[in-house]
Order: sequence, then structure tokens, then C-alpha cells
Amino acid sequence: MDTSFLKNFSLEGKTAWITGASYGLGLAYAIAFAQSGAKIVFNDINQELVDKGMAEYEKLGIDAFGAVCDVTKEDQVLDFVKKAEAAKGPIDILVNNAGIIKRIPMTEMTVDQWNQVIDVDLTGPFICSKAVLPGMIERKGGKIINACSMMSELGRETVSAYAAAKGGLKMLTKNICSEYGQFNIQCNAIGPGYIATPQTAPLREKQADGSMHPFDRFIRSKTPAQRWGKTEDLMGLAVFLASPASDFINGQVIYIDGGILAYIGQDPGNLDPSKFEDEE
Repeated sequence: MDTSFLKNFSLEGKTAWITGASYGLGLAYAIAFAQSGAKIVFNDINQELVDKGMAEYEKLGIDAFGAVCDVTKEDQVLDFVKKAEAAKGPIDILVNNAGIIKRIPMTEMTVDQWNQVIDVDLTGPFICSKAVLPGMIERKGGKIINACSMMSELGRETVSAYAAAKGGLKMLTKNICSEYGQFNIQCNAIGPGYIATPQTAPLREKQADGSMHPFDRFIRSKTPAQRWGKTEDLMGLAVFLASPASDFINGQVIYIDGGILAYIGQDPGNLDPSKFEDEE
């Protein structure tokens, strides 16, 4: 059987930069890329997080380059790119993963808090993309993957700045496609649903009386898959969007949400908690 087509999914010889990849989804993307043959470079906001990430990569046998870099500071980003490319070669793949959220009612949010979210979640991807695009243009190819969200499509109480930033990031994705597609550069985005991570674990814990956490019940009732996503659910799409297999896909946001955006939901009271007892 001829399997030569599968080479289109290989990242062999490519260098991938994942911002904020010391842990969580960024780390998952980096692991998937490394297993597909890519060299990994990453940054984070402070040395403690970079050291944490490096320790994890070393444990996994991944020879990564990591350094402190604030994605909202253009001088730091340009310096990081220079050092990363000296260490691992020209950046072929950029994943704008670094992000923050502040859950504050809009009328209580200060302008400084608003600006901080916009700066990290929207201006950061602009700065990082701007830093790697010239090299991609020169080499006639590159992949940029933005971390969108269901809040790129939906609103929710207390996340006005986050939703505004992620909605803006969706449109930045489309505009990078529009401006630079002619140079064989593809810019797409991944929109994760609710993912089971250590950070979201408290929202899935059983209550003292043995009942489901109210938010866990809410999410399952709104999701056709009736489960939270796993980091592994995101890895395949990330590799696909970073690989030659996606060379004619551009300007798209692909949601990995178990169907939540396609579904009006059901009455949370109809869920049978016993179905989920064996899940982590």
C-alpha cells in the first residue's frame, strides 16, 4: 500500500514557535509537533515558567529552546526570534497560544484591566506574526495558527475583554490570510471548547453530597459529546494546520468543542450523573 501521501502530515525539518508553551495547551501543541518531527522553540513571561517548561521538555526527551519574552513587547519579540532562529533555524510555524482572561463584570473592569487582556490576547499575536512574516515571505511559505475560542463567536457574562480580543483574533486570522496567502502562507485558528486541564479540575469535582458540580453539569448539557475535551483532542488538528496537508486551507477558525456551538443544549436536569463517574 502506497503511504506517500502521509508525508504531507510530517513536520520534519520545520521549526515551530509556540508562545506561552511552558504548560497546558501550548505544551500539548509542542509535544505533538515534536513527535511529528519539528524543532521546538517557546517563550513565556518569566524565567520560572520557562524553567518549568524546559524541565518538562527534557523529561519528554524534547530538545527545545526556551527564553523569557513578553509577547506584548515588540523589542523582546524581535530579540527572541533572533535568538530562537540562531538556535533552531528559521521559524516555519508560529502558534500564537499565549493568552489571559479576566473574569470581571464589564461595568467593574478598569481600562487598565481591559487593555491588559487586549494586549496579550490580540496585540501579542499581531506582534509575533509581524516578527515572523518577513522571513516566511522570503522563503515563500509558513504557517500561523492562532488560539481563538468559542468566545470568538459567543458572548458570556464577565468576559467582555476576552471575547472582544478573541473576536478580533478571528478577524486578524482572516486578514493575515488575505494579505499573505499569495506567498504560500496559511493563517488559521483553533477554537477549543471546554478542555479538561488541571486548571479546570475544580469545575469537574463532585460536590460534598456526591452531586455533579453545577458548571460541570452545565457544560455537559450544552455539549453533544457530553464530555469535556482532552488536550489530546487538539493535537491532531494542530499538526494538520502546521503541515503541508493544509496548504489550501486559509483564514479559517476550526472549533474543537464536542459540538457545543452547533447545539442549543438540553435541560441540565436530564443528565444522568452515573454516566460520568469513571471520567477524570
